[in-house]
Amino acid sequence: MGPGDPVLGNGKLARRSRGRPGRPRLSGGGGGRLSPATQPTAPPCTDFDLAYFKAYSHLGVHEEMLKDRVRTESYRNAIRQHQDFIAGKVVLDVGCGTGVLSIFCALAGARRVYAVEASDIAVQAADIVNENNLSDKIIVLHGRVEDVDIDEQVDVIISEWMGYILLYESMLASVIFARDKWLKPGGLILPSHATLYMAPITNPERYHDSIDFWQDVYGIKMSSMKSLAKQCAFIEPSVETITGESVLTWPCVVMQVDCYTIRVEELQSITANFDFSSMLQAPLHGFGFWFDVEFNGPMGIEANSDATVVLSTAPEDSPTHWQQTILYLFDPIELKKDQIIEGSVTLSQSIENARFLNIHIQYCCGGRSFVKQSTMR
Repeated sequence: MGPGDPVLGNGKLARRSRGRPGRPRLSGGGGGRLSPATQPTAPPCTDFDLAYFKAYSHLGVHEEMLKDRVRTESYRNAIRQHQDFIAGKVVLDVGCGTGVLSIFCALAGARRVYAVEASDIAVQAADIVNENNLSDKIIVLHGRVEDVDIDEQVDVIISEWMGYILLYESMLASVIFARDKWLKPGGLILPSHATLYMAPITNPERYHDSIDFWQDVYGIKMSSMKSLAKQCAFIEPSVETITGESVLTWPCVVMQVDCYTIRVEELQSITANFDFSSMLQAPLHGFGFWFDVEFNGPMGIEANSDATVVLSTAPEDSPTHWQQTILYLFDPIELKKDQIIEGSVTLSQSIENARFLNIHIQYCCGGRSFVKQSTMR
């Protein structure tokens, strides 16, 4: 391994398995407060936003995230790695939830932490801060980051903004807003980079359980139910855990995110072309998506280690609460070894609700053309 190779991914050596390309490093220079004339404009708070915040008021959501050791320990490792930069600095935690990341930053020596949370779990976050005797360092702000008042620039922005298929829930836009409004030039953003991957997958057991089950139910023929079963089981993306053995090809990169430079407009629609070659003779049941995030500073920030902390949600890595997102076909396609699947995938924000994600895949296989589209709601 060279000094630029990623390690500590999911708490262990991070493999560039399945041919993942190394990320080209961009020379992001941190944020930089905009002039008053170019300050970001807060989007209106919609009924969909209020419903989203209400969902995050439930304890079970936060319990699931906190019990995800891969997720939580990756953030703690990243904070410790950048402790020399964080110590004595001002931190902004976007979407703090129960405040665990804010507390990690305070324990790493941050001078002040603004913990911003739009859902009502902010009340419990304040209690947790008090319980840990950190109210002199951590200020819990109950509201959208687009609406709160912070009267100083910050040195660090930290946020667990990733949704299913990386972009679902559209929380990255709030991180970009905070970056453009408050982050000092040369500031640190954690995580700093993200990569979304896609690959064809096979999952005969899932198809059998959901569809073939109706062929014979206690000796009664119910194959007439199969069409309805396919609609019910596969019309929307499925969040579930698959293994590396289910992945039929090397993945392609759908999107790379540099949190130091990305603009909100870039999130509205993303299109990537793909050209897969099946490594197996097996049925194609759908397409799987997963992502990695990395915790790097901008150019000029020295971490406590040459290693890069990588949080991976790939099928071959330790499972996380994100699992993988699968877009199943209604009918499997029998693939031969080395058979080509080529086409394009487009992810776009729903016009109905920007937190929803439209997925459109058009592809050719075996001389035939197909389209699969769905919305993640």
